[in-house]
Amino acid sequence: MSAHNAPQHDEFLNHDEFLNRAIRLAVQNVSDGGGPFGAVVVTPDGSVHEGVNRVTRDNDPTAHAEVVAIRRAAADMGNFDLSGSVLYASCEPCPLCLSATLWARIGRVYFAADRHGAARAGFDDAVFYEYFAGTRPELLPVEHAPVAASEEPFEAWRNNTERTDY
Repeated sequence: MSAHNAPQHDEFLNHDEFLNRAIRLAVQNVSDGGGPFGAVVVTPDGSVHEGVNRVTRDNDPTAHAEVVAIRRAAADMGNFDLSGSVLYASCEPCPLCLSATLWARIGRVYFAADRHGAARAGFDDAVFYEYFAGTRPELLPVEHAPVAASEEPFEAWRNNTERTDY
């Protein structure tokens, strides 16, 4: 199944139930000293994997609720490929979370609040969307700087008969 197709079991899921669960996780996380974000990944077998924003708690700028839920789902499933899964988020996923969702091959995302509500609460990702749209390249200059050994990691990969493709 393509990462962009809806999971086959999707029509059997109660979207409101899982969105409300993500919202409850987010509210509880605020009470626990964390950020106001919660997420749930439901895998094709019906398993539920929760995550909350742990950025300040873990001093990890990548520990967004969606990423935490994806990490837990992958660890619990013993597989980095979460094809057929559904991600439910208390808020619209930011570019980091969308990228993680794509890499995990999750098939569909549902979110409750949108990026504008997050911005009103002080979580404004608009500049990141502008960066990826190509209108704010000065935010993070990225430059191709090839060296003689640039291709060696890929050669090692191609020559490794024991590799796990992904």
